[in-house]
Amino acid sequence: MKIALIQMKVQKENDVNLETACRQVTAAAKAGAELVLLPEMFCCPYETANFPIYAQPQGGANWSALSACARENQVYLVAGSMPEREGNAVYNTCYAFDRRGKQLAKYRKMHLFDIDIKGGQRFFESETLTAGDELAVFDTEFGRMGLMICFDIRFPELARLLALRGAKAILVPAAFNMTTGPAHWELHFRSRAVDNQVFLMGCSPARDRNASYHAYGHSLVVSPWGKILAKLEEQEGILYCDVDLQETEAVREQLPLLKARRTDVYSIGLV
Repeated sequence: MKIALIQMKVQKENDVNLETACRQVTAAAKAGAELVLLPEMFCCPYETANFPIYAQPQGGANWSALSACARENQVYLVAGSMPEREGNAVYNTCYAFDRRGKQLAKYRKMHLFDIDIKGGQRFFESETLTAGDELAVFDTEFGRMGLMICFDIRFPELARLLALRGAKAILVPAAFNMTTGPAHWELHFRSRAVDNQVFLMGCSPARDRNASYHAYGHSLVVSPWGKILAKLEEQEGILYCDVDLQETEAVREQLPLLKARRTDVYSIGLV
């Protein structure tokens, strides 16, 4: 399976971002990509005050355009994340579409990014967002995949639950910043990949020094052995990588971590 991660700059205009994303998906499809991943909040400047302003319901204009983009390009499209409105609540939501544009899965970010780092950044998603509470996996002809969003990757229980539900790859739209990115970006992706013997794919926005939020960039693909298979720097670009999800089974046979778990002593309950 050839995958493509779209590392794009995020502008102030929703429609401009949407047009850029769909154009890049088309370019990736023409290059042979079968699954395309977009970044976290690809349609919206990453500021808490913006989320309610840019929020749209499931089935809204952005959802419809992305569904059509997947169908027209005949790719699986994991459409990054965007603010989703349902009633009075706003969620950080990732939609996954199949080659016909049908929604396969929806995941609402479960762990909200609330931090206050001394000498670093203060950012509280909970000021305007509501946390999700459901796991998301979906099936393709290549294998089952799971979804997380950014801050979720810091919580090993979530990645383990996705692996226990059969995910061979975990797709992560994300936007680490210039404090957390250099310190923990690669570390977390490699750790979750090795812990669960799955592929980890992280797609970030490109860094824009003129924006209020400076994304780390460095979109990457990590193998079940913890090897970085492909990586970008901070600039705009499309990251391509060929992966075989059957590699997860080979790695698990060589190093049977999941089989060796002591579930008689500890357990993680499925939610």
